[in-house]
Amino acid sequence: MALEIYQAKRDFDTTSEPRGRKARAGGNSFVIHKHDARRLHYDLRLEMDGVLKSWAVTRGPSLDPGEKRLAVHVEDHPLDYGGFEGTIPKGQYGAGTVIVWDKGTWAPAFDAKKGFAKGHLEFDLAGEKLTGRWHLVRMQGKPDEKRENWLLIKGDDAAARTSGDILKDAPLSVKTGRNLPEVARGAPARIPQGGTSAVAPKDGKKARLPEFVPPALASLMANPPEGADWLHEIKFDGYRLQARVAEGKVRLLTRGGLDWTEKFGPALRDAFGTLAVNDALIDGEVVVEDRAGASDFAALQSDLGDGRSDRFRYYAFDLLHLNGVDLTRTPLTRRKDLLRPLTGTPLLRFSEHFDEDGALVLRHACRLSLEGVISKRSESPYRSGRSRNWIKSKCSARQEFVIGGYARSGTGQAAIGSLILGVFEKGGLMPVGRVGTGFSVKVAEDLFRRLKTITVPRSAFTRALTADEGRDAVFVRPELIAEVEFRAWTANGHLRHAAFRGLRDDKPASEIVREAPVSKIEAPARPRVKLTHPKRVYWPAEGVTKQDLADYYAAVWPHIGPHVVGRPLALLRCPEGIAGQQFFQKHAWKGMSATIKQVRDPKDPANPMVAVQDLDGLIGLVQAGALEVHPWGSTLASWEKPDRIVMDLDPGEGVAWPAVIAGALEVKQRLEAAGLAAFIKTSGGKGLHVVAPLTPKATWPRIKAFTKAMAVAMASDSPGSYVATVAKARRKGKILIDYLRNQRGATAVAPYSSRARPGAAVSAPLAWGEPLRDIGPDHFTVKNMPVRLAALAADPWQDFHAAAVPLPSRL
Repeated sequence: MALEIYQAKRDFDTTSEPRGRKARAGGNSFVIHKHDARRLHYDLRLEMDGVLKSWAVTRGPSLDPGEKRLAVHVEDHPLDYGGFEGTIPKGQYGAGTVIVWDKGTWAPAFDAKKGFAKGHLEFDLAGEKLTGRWHLVRMQGKPDEKRENWLLIKGDDAAARTSGDILKDAPLSVKTGRNLPEVARGAPARIPQGGTSAVAPKDGKKARLPEFVPPALASLMANPPEGADWLHEIKFDGYRLQARVAEGKVRLLTRGGLDWTEKFGPALRDAFGTLAVNDALIDGEVVVEDRAGASDFAALQSDLGDGRSDRFRYYAFDLLHLNGVDLTRTPLTRRKDLLRPLTGTPLLRFSEHFDEDGALVLRHACRLSLEGVISKRSESPYRSGRSRNWIKSKCSARQEFVIGGYARSGTGQAAIGSLILGVFEKGGLMPVGRVGTGFSVKVAEDLFRRLKTITVPRSAFTRALTADEGRDAVFVRPELIAEVEFRAWTANGHLRHAAFRGLRDDKPASEIVREAPVSKIEAPARPRVKLTHPKRVYWPAEGVTKQDLADYYAAVWPHIGPHVVGRPLALLRCPEGIAGQQFFQKHAWKGMSATIKQVRDPKDPANPMVAVQDLDGLIGLVQAGALEVHPWGSTLASWEKPDRIVMDLDPGEGVAWPAVIAGALEVKQRLEAAGLAAFIKTSGGKGLHVVAPLTPKATWPRIKAFTKAMAVAMASDSPGSYVATVAKARRKGKILIDYLRNQRGATAVAPYSSRARPGAAVSAPLAWGEPLRDIGPDHFTVKNMPVRLAALAADPWQDFHAAAVPLPSRL
């Protein structure tokens, strides 16, 4: 197809498109234009015979080999057109805005001319966005059809992916970093001429930009941790914000996910909008600095209250996502290396770190009147929630408290004189004293006006206040948060020498708990087992690999260990992950890791079973593809006398989750009435398990009879709610009280064990006081369970073994 057709369709006195001419053959460039004409489409252009052979791909290229995209063969374009970016005027052919969406080189797998003539071009792309093998296949046309239709298909190779959308993940120009509206209005390029475009980092996993990632939080410690594997950053005194940049659009999100973009004015938003990225998710903090350069929270609050935005500065300290790549599993040092080039402007600054001794960094920070130091494991991934990978050490005691009431000023003004503060403990609001200093007259008056609107007649505190605590108290709904600096805690848990520093509204009041420094940092357990194929994906949709599962068990080993060590085990093995073959394994197998122990059932010594004695044994199971661990209810030391009862509540079709919770509470009530303690955990599937620890004295038949009697009694008392028989025909709309796990050789999934189901859920021990309705049977996963444990004051099952008693003689 000659360039005469291209030139005949255009008025080059009107359009800025290049006139061009045929060049000598020999090049191998390709370009994809994103073209917002009558309808948005993408133009694929391959250099052949001195011109750009062109196809209009109506829905754009897809990385999924199963997606076939229509590609209409259009006129040849000149090579000069490869660099064209701009707006084609109205009335001209192809009127609309054009950006260079991708560019690079292409290489035909076979003879390009023969392939083009035959109607099947097979080729490799080496672009900034598209790579790997591709196919263009001509469709059989109809006799009267004027256009020549082809299909663009991605080859099934390492660059293919079936999830996500490259068009949404990487929407910007690789030439200027702009989106279509910015080109249309003539906005300046984000990528300097001669510079490089925003390229996806090779680290991490390709993924769509998330709407929000719950932030990583630091645990409080009196002194910074020691060791070469820690780096130390200055602790800022501002608002934690996550900056989400996508296609030039910017959102600033609080640690609770609230959109505060407009609160900080256009300058800060526009500073992020000029970054040379397709998309990014940056973690940092907005501050206002005093003359000495220290962040000042009171000044920040004052500026926000006055509508002033010229003093805001954003300090970026982490990078979670960049150009279509999830970096949360990438080591911190690498994430910071990728983050540094994105900052360096007056408004966007990089949070530097120090490799020196943490105690020395803290001393210098305190001398400079800074708030403190955040210490982070240098090679740690980014984990949402509170953990011991991040440690905060403060120059003075300081934290947030919930305002539960106030006392008016003694001067008679419409102002507060003091605030009555509390923290949430054991599900209720506990008083911690008052703060009566640190208020300016204006702040005291503003607080009075605000608190007056949420006044309530009764105290929200869990216990009654003492006469001193409740003196002149006016109670309010516990929804406002005060940041307070204080010298110490008194012996009765009250604040000493407290001073008000400001209100915080970037987090819910329910998150405010007493911050107690941890005494030491425990190194994570380090198994000695070497994994083969550690990157093998066990849960494809979640991207959880064999190495991830091993890391999970190392993190939760102190919690799962007591429930799996020294017991016969049944395993659900999935060597290729949950999408491959699955089979139960009760006996030892050839080639089993030496870390897994062979044990002999006294009643069947010819068929050795499996057990583990330590973390290495558990990781040996991971190496063997064991995605579920089901221990017996008895130990190797006492095969015939179980040390626990497991009542499995398995909901049938149509049973609502609250009904399962009600059933668990009834099982708890019946166990406790029999003198047994009851503990609850999710199954990781559909239901709940209620477990009672036992002193191993009763035999299996006695245990089975006891649990059967309980299940039958529940089904008899509430036949519309429960059944005690396994037959599925009788279970619709009812809950099976499965007692059959309490017999010799039967098993139940271990607490903290993963499940071989989509979602990578785990069987999660819970506390009875937790909001079970909001949790769900598969809420906790391999990904979030370590975060949960780090945030909890104690393991919900820490008293499990201590609560063991003998089985009662009768129900």
